[in-house]
Amino acid sequence: MRARRTLSGLAAVAVLALTTSACGIGGLGSTDTQTTAAAPVPELRPDQQVQIVFESYNFGQAGAWTDTFNALIDEFQRQHPNIKVTAQKPQGNSPNPVSDTVSSVQNQMMAGHAPDVAQLGFSELDFTINQLRAKPLDDLVGREAVHANFDGPRHPFHESARDLGDWNGKTYGVPFVFSTPVLYYNASLFQQAGLDPAKPPATWAEVEKAALAIKAATGKNGAYSDCLTEASKDWCYQAMVRSNGGRVLSEDRKRLAFAEQPAVEVVTMAQQMVKSGATPVLGQRQAYEGFGRGEMGMILESSSLQGNFEKAAKGKWDLRAAPMPAFDGKATVPTNSGASLFVLSDDPAKQRASWELIKFLTSADAYEMISSKIGYLPLRTGLLNDPEGLKTWADQNPLMQPNVEQLARLEPWVSMPGVNYQQIRDGMMAAVEKSVYQGADPQATLRAAQDQASSLLPKG
Repeated sequence: MRARRTLSGLAAVAVLALTTSACGIGGLGSTDTQTTAAAPVPELRPDQQVQIVFESYNFGQAGAWTDTFNALIDEFQRQHPNIKVTAQKPQGNSPNPVSDTVSSVQNQMMAGHAPDVAQLGFSELDFTINQLRAKPLDDLVGREAVHANFDGPRHPFHESARDLGDWNGKTYGVPFVFSTPVLYYNASLFQQAGLDPAKPPATWAEVEKAALAIKAATGKNGAYSDCLTEASKDWCYQAMVRSNGGRVLSEDRKRLAFAEQPAVEVVTMAQQMVKSGATPVLGQRQAYEGFGRGEMGMILESSSLQGNFEKAAKGKWDLRAAPMPAFDGKATVPTNSGASLFVLSDDPAKQRASWELIKFLTSADAYEMISSKIGYLPLRTGLLNDPEGLKTWADQNPLMQPNVEQLARLEPWVSMPGVNYQQIRDGMMAAVEKSVYQGADPQATLRAAQDQASSLLPKG
């Protein structure tokens, strides 16, 4: 597992964030969201040459991610010969480029050359709007244009996805790619363990029972939830807590709630699965790589890894998918992973070019490539029933179905408030990881982390 940072060890980062906020990144001194509406930026003339920088963590991930997005950028430039796109991954040294997104944009802003359009996670929504000063698209191109993009032209966005990039009644980010938690499982190991692969576990109690059966019969690992380490962030952990009737943050965003009983029960259950041997003690990357090699029965994971799992399993073992498990007697409440696309440029021509790129990347044509080649959920879900869209592919790839079904119960991945959001989130997840994998007392550990994190919430 990667080394964990405690809240106290992040004090210097917190001071830097507060300093950056006070001086106003990008020359904007206030931390309040922009509220003054402006006239929409002009359309580009056909002969008007514009260069923009698009920063996305997809370009830092090898294989299907980079190949697919390079192809999309090439096609966009073919359709828009007057717009030159420089695609780049976030600047940083983290093994997972997703971890570098915000710091990369911050550093470039402070140096005076931020990317014009960026892919930033839902976990960073508060910070992206209030500190990185993402532009309100309703003002930039007009509310009608924003809604026209959501509505078509071929298929509309799913209702659950449309407002995930909204803040105070305005659209700042267009939701781009995300998943709900999916239980991928190795049906071959199920059969070897005498389990019925047509009836995957529906509850966490059933997951533990099946995991122990697989381990006993095959010697392979049982089940892993990529929700319970600091490296996994908190999107999937939030889904587990919500599915047990709790929250990690109060609905008014003023009080942390991750040490309350529903969350403690989730962590205690996960700790018990480690103690029983149902869950191996592995880091995030070790777990999904081990599952890909056929060395684990189940993994609760984002569909962003579905393409990798399919490639790894092909001809070797039978990969299947099921909805996220429930707690006994309770309905699941899936949250979403992923990111939105935001315009950061102050230049009107670059803003318009960035909007054209956003429209293209969230079009039906783009989602056909993104979903079929990577496994991300197509947010224009009508494509899955369109014979000229993704119907043939969807019929041949039932792995997508649990993800689609869970959209109806989707609740947003909640971003932590204020400039210290990352320290709060990471402190919470470090406490979860310490409890689940190192045997610390869940209630005491979560309470200590919550008490320490509460001092980092915005005052007033």
